[in-house]
Formats: sequence, structure tokens, C-alpha cells
Amino acid sequence: MTRVTSAGPGPGERRLNGPQTTGRSYRDLSEPVHESTTDEDVEVRLRDGARLLADVHRPDADGRFPALIAASPYPREIQNLGAPLGFVEAGATDFFVPRGYVHVIANLRSTGGSDGTFGFFDASERRDLYDLVEWTAAQPWCDGRVGMIGISYFAMAQVEAAVERPPHLQAIFPLACTPDLYESGWHHGLLNAAFLGPFLTAMGVTAHRSEKFWRGHLLEAARHILATPALHAKFGRMNGEAAIAGLQKVLRGEYDAHPWDELWQQIAVEHPLRDGFWDDRTVLPGLADVDIPVYLGCDWQNVPLHLPGTFTAWRALEHNPHVRMGMLDEFGLTWPWESLHVEALAWFDHWLKDRDTQIMDGPPIRYALPGADEWRTADAWPPPEATLQPWTLAADGTLDPAGAGAAQGAGVAGRDYLCLGTGLGRPKHAHPLSLPALLTWDSSPLAGDLDVVGDIEAELVASTTAPDTAWILTLQDVAPDGTVVDVTAGYLRASLRTVDGQASRPGAPVLPCREFAPVPTGEPVTYRIPLVPNARRFAAGHVLRAVLTSDDQDPSTPAIMEFRHAPVGTTSRNTVFGSSRLLLPVLPA
Repeated sequence: MTRVTSAGPGPGERRLNGPQTTGRSYRDLSEPVHESTTDEDVEVRLRDGARLLADVHRPDADGRFPALIAASPYPREIQNLGAPLGFVEAGATDFFVPRGYVHVIANLRSTGGSDGTFGFFDASERRDLYDLVEWTAAQPWCDGRVGMIGISYFAMAQVEAAVERPPHLQAIFPLACTPDLYESGWHHGLLNAAFLGPFLTAMGVTAHRSEKFWRGHLLEAARHILATPALHAKFGRMNGEAAIAGLQKVLRGEYDAHPWDELWQQIAVEHPLRDGFWDDRTVLPGLADVDIPVYLGCDWQNVPLHLPGTFTAWRALEHNPHVRMGMLDEFGLTWPWESLHVEALAWFDHWLKDRDTQIMDGPPIRYALPGADEWRTADAWPPPEATLQPWTLAADGTLDPAGAGAAQGAGVAGRDYLCLGTGLGRPKHAHPLSLPALLTWDSSPLAGDLDVVGDIEAELVASTTAPDTAWILTLQDVAPDGTVVDVTAGYLRASLRTVDGQASRPGAPVLPCREFAPVPTGEPVTYRIPLVPNARRFAAGHVLRAVLTSDDQDPSTPAIMEFRHAPVGTTSRNTVFGSSRLLLPVLPA
């Protein structure tokens, strides 16, 4: 018997990086029995006559097979390069094709030789994805059953297609998904500058490269080097998306201003508030009508990009009984994306091949608990057994679990810090200022383990000397040896603190951010700052730390994945009163 060339957990297969399941075993999974063949640069005709280009990787055998579509603006030619880049996210072709799936990797408009103009998650892109699904189902190598796969933008394309409801789309697996583009471009009114600029520039540079470059001898040589087992194994501890903020240093190639610079200007300058531009770039309303099976998931560390969207998608799909979610620990999503492939196989074997893999058994949520090195389950999010515990941000700098209630006013002493704008004209040799640029609050060392799982938020009572400022709050885990881990963060532009004229309330959804309301200077105001949901065991002896600043451009301030924000631009003295508190969802001991 000839051995099939494939990736996977079996003997003789190319090893995949990352966890392959959420701690489960499955049965009746497809075996790697097919060699593969590839059709390059296949034209996909759309309803308006434009064409997308796709590479079709399929079993080298007679018959028809279910298809898995991976679509994005990233070069399709490098999706099996093996490079640890935040663009290599379509999944491992040499895992799925030998197991009897067609892997269709397609480029969206104006990328990879496809026609048209990149719309960045707009209605036109959604219609294109509908057409791509239906084109795939009609091909002679497809049995009419279509799924979609891939993480990050590939995941966003999946929910775009799902809300259009193409008849042949039967299941999707969107890990690290953002269903609302405003959520990733602006963090409650603060521009995600360190991500947005490099991302769009990189898109322009890669789109400008020719087919000859992507399929040339240089990258083919790199492919062989990157496939070296020892080197490939090292990529299992690299976060490709965290490196995006540094792309400006390495991607200096030429690119066209249209549409990339135009999109940056629209997002960063012309549309800072939610308006029609953003209404065209969210699928949250449409998810209410999606009834196909959806497998959501993310890694807990993806706080400033896709983690928030995972939970907004979960809430939008609460009507759908065929939704599952798997949440991963650090390096749970690796680049190139190869993790959870066995989990995905169990999902698609169940929904596209009618195999009883047991993927739908048990509670719908499985999550890794960082700090505990174990998997947990939940029937709902947030887990109903978690109770909100208030921890006071006390005026003496302690994080006190006694949790005095937040007060309306300055009845409790406060702490001050400065938010300094640029161009203030202070000489370089001027003395340091007496007030810091951030505040910290530390708990006492924990007497026992503290499991925090769920939706986290802060009730901040503060005043400012400016009509606007930013609040950036990071929750950290400090080990006895001083090692600090950033767990999660919350962001809020002070002038966008209201929802429909009312102060945002605990448990409220993502802020609409449609209207500025200047802050009354010098007066205490109560802000609700939702931190990105998370899970963490704070071990006995560890310290919980909260860090608050109004400008995270300084490298000394915390910034998860080094995603930093454009400053609001005001200069102010900010006072945080001791009636402020942090609300932590704590599981029973």
C-alpha cells in the first residue's frame, strides 16, 4: 500500500503545531487516503461579471467531495508556505485534502489578481462570497456540500457568507472572528492605530506583488526551509498577528494608494463614530437569521483584535442550537494556522459527511483555563456559576476585595495622574513632573487560587481637567517572582461614555459610539469600562494588578500584543476616586 503524503497526528505524518482538540477524543474521523492535485488560478465568475481567482486543491481521485472554502485578501499562493505570518491562515491543505475534502483558497477583490476593488467587509464582499459558495457547489469535483474554514480574515469571510445564506453552505468554523469591523478598528472610540496602519499597508504591498513573485523560485526555496521539522516546531510558539504592528519595518514595497490609503483615511479620519460606513461593515444583525452550524473560538490572548468579536458573535447566535465554542490558551492559535485541525475535521465530518464523530456531545462551550492547565466546560456564556465580586480601586493604591460600592461623586479620596499631549514645548532638561502617567492598584498576595471566568468590567469614578480623555485599563497577573502577565484590558473614550443619551450600564452591549458628549471638566463622572471577557486562574501567592493610563503610546505602558492607540490629543490631570471598583466574575472554589 502506498503511503499518502499528509499532515496530522498519525505515524509518518507531518506534525502540526498547536493543540488539535479542546481536550477531547473523537471517533469515525476521515482517514488520509488520497493524494492531492492542484488547479491554480481558477476563475470564479461573479454575478456582475467580475472574477475572483482561486487555487483549488482536491483529492487526486475520481468522484465528488465536500469542499472547504478559505477566502481572504491575503495571497492564496502562500497559504501553504509554512511561514509564521499573520497572513497564513487558511489551514493546512495537506491535512484536509488527503482526508477527502477539496480546499478552495480564493482571493477577494483587487487582491491576488482578482478583479474589482477591495471593499473591506462591506455588502459587496458579502455578495461575492455567496457567489463563491454557489460556484463551488456546482463544480464537477464537489458533491454540493460546502463548508468554510480559516482564521482571522478567513473567519470574517465565513460569517459574511453565512449572513447571505447561500443554499449550499452547510457549516462554518470561524476561529478568531470579528463580525463587526468597528470593534477591531476602534476600541470604544480609541483608534487601534498600531494595527490598522500596518495592516492596510501590508495589504497594499502584498496585493501589488505579481503572480510570478508568489510562485517564484525564492519562495519555493523558502518553503523547503520552513518545512524543516525543527524550524517548523519553533513556530508553535509564535503569534503571527502580534507581529502585525511591526510590519511597517519590513514591508516597504510599493503599493497603490487606491484602495488601501483611501480605506485608512476613511477609517482613521473620516468615520471615528459609528455611522453608515460602519453599518455596512457589520454582520451582527444578519447573524440573527443564521441557522447553519457555527463553531466559534479564539485564544484568550487575542484581546485587542478578535477576542471581543468571538463573544459578540456568540450572543448574536444564541438562537442557533448548532453553535459550539472552543477557547484556547496561549499559542492555541499558531501561525501558520495548524491548530484545532482534528477538531475541525470532527466538525466537518459530522456536518458534511454525516459521520457520528461525537463533536456535538456535551456542553456547547469548552475553554482552557490559563494558569490551571486544564479544560473546563460551560453551558452558557458567561458561565452562570460565576458571581461578580467587586474589588475596590482604593485611594491608597490597593486592589481591595472588600468591594465598597461605586459612589456618585467625590466622597472618597482620589489619586491623580497626568495625560500629556504632544508639542507642549518642555525642554529636554526640565525636571520630571511630580505626577505619574499611569496608576496601579495591587491586591495582597492571594491566600488561595482565584478562578476568574466571564465578563469583566470596571466602574470608574473619575474627573478630568479636559473635555475629553481616554481610559485604558489593563488587568495583570503578578507572580511571586515578579513576572507580569497581561490578562485582559478595557478601553473607553470619555466623551463616548453614553448610549442613546444615557450612561452605559453594567451588562450593556458594545457601545454604539455614535455621538460625542463632552466631559464636564473637574466634575466626578461614573464610567462603565467593559474589559474584554477572559478566563484566568490567579494562583495562590499571586497578586492581581490593575493599571490605568490615558495614553498607551509610551512603551513602558501595558499594551497587549503591542497594539497601541492613537492619543485622544488632550492634555489633562485625571483624578480617580477610591469609590471606583473592578467587577470580577469568580467561579466557586
